[in-house]
Amino acid sequence: MRRYKWVIVLLAVALLAALVVVMRRNGGSAVEVTADSARRRDVFRSTVTASGEIVATRYADIGSNVMGRIVSLRVAEGDRVKAGQVLAVIDPVQARAVVTAAEALVGALQSEAQATDDQVRGAEAERAAARARLREAELALTRAKSLHDEALAPRADLDTAQAAYDAARAQARAAEAAVERATKSSAAASGRIAQARAQAAGSRDVLSKTQITAPIDGVVSRLQVREGEMVVIGIQNQPGTTLMTVSDLSVIDAEVKVAEADVLRLQLGQAATVVLEAIPGRQFAGKVVEIGASALPVVGTVAAAREFRVVVRLDAPDPALRPGMTCDAEILTSERRNVITVPLQAVVLRPAGAGAGAEGRTDEQAGVFLVEQERARFTPVTTGIIGGLEIEVSGLPDGARVVSGPYQALRDLADGARLKIRN
Repeated sequence: MRRYKWVIVLLAVALLAALVVVMRRNGGSAVEVTADSARRRDVFRSTVTASGEIVATRYADIGSNVMGRIVSLRVAEGDRVKAGQVLAVIDPVQARAVVTAAEALVGALQSEAQATDDQVRGAEAERAAARARLREAELALTRAKSLHDEALAPRADLDTAQAAYDAARAQARAAEAAVERATKSSAAASGRIAQARAQAAGSRDVLSKTQITAPIDGVVSRLQVREGEMVVIGIQNQPGTTLMTVSDLSVIDAEVKVAEADVLRLQLGQAATVVLEAIPGRQFAGKVVEIGASALPVVGTVAAAREFRVVVRLDAPDPALRPGMTCDAEILTSERRNVITVPLQAVVLRPAGAGAGAEGRTDEQAGVFLVEQERARFTPVTTGIIGGLEIEVSGLPDGARVVSGPYQALRDLADGARLKIRN
């Protein structure tokens, strides 16, 4: 009886050993995965998608350089205008009064300048007379000295001639000073006239700015005021009133926000396709004309991915397009022909030069897991451009079956593991 028990134990051990060998040969339990086929594509494109809005290439937000009430509003939203056309009029009464006062001041100063010019001419005439008297006194003094030296005239006559000469010379100096004073007064009057004329010119400029004119040809795309409203000008950090926006709709842009992960793939001149919700079923061709050099400001305090401003210029804009319409843009970044593609998530990274699951290695290589006889075989590949949910690879034959998911299974999948393909 005891011998039968030992036989049973030995048989159980042998059966267990056989079971372990079989499990090792089978590689353990199968990993449930999904599979897809590598496909050859005649044309494979890599694109960047972004959303934004339609904007006019040229537009002008029109404000006012003067403060006052709008007494005349001559356009409505949607009106076409020409450069220089009067769009609105600010109350000009005070500005016109300032111009009148400035012009009157110029006239008064001109009359004052005329008087100073007359004074200059009078002072110059008096200077000429004083010089003539000085010359006469100088000659009389010379004669008196000659007669006195010859003892033909008394000393008193010489003293009288000397005194007359000194007086004439003082009068000549006074006349010179009077001319200098009159000349300076005339120059000062000319300066006051120039100042008054400058003030008058400034006043006329302010008066002219009570008429708000269009800076460019275009359409009034936004009208933000009504007749009778007050208009204020900007002061320091306080913005002034924006009356309206005039947009040139002959050239239209799509201004979109591109994620930072995609912006480095963009270049000027790349082709793009723009679609609008307002015009379903229609696509507008364009090209990239501007790429932001810095990220757009983050709105709010919540951390968010950075975005960059990118401008796509439409080749043939529709007259129905209006600034502010939302749009989606698809920008073509790369194009390849006759390439093999696999699902993007099928490409995984494994340590280079070692089987999957090797530890302590820092170098990694990209590859896919091929499905061969219900087992996974890691095969290195060279990746190319990404298009949508697929990626270009080289090193695989057309139609090769690759493990495409799920992510959790791919992350831990080992080379040689048994696979259970899920439909």
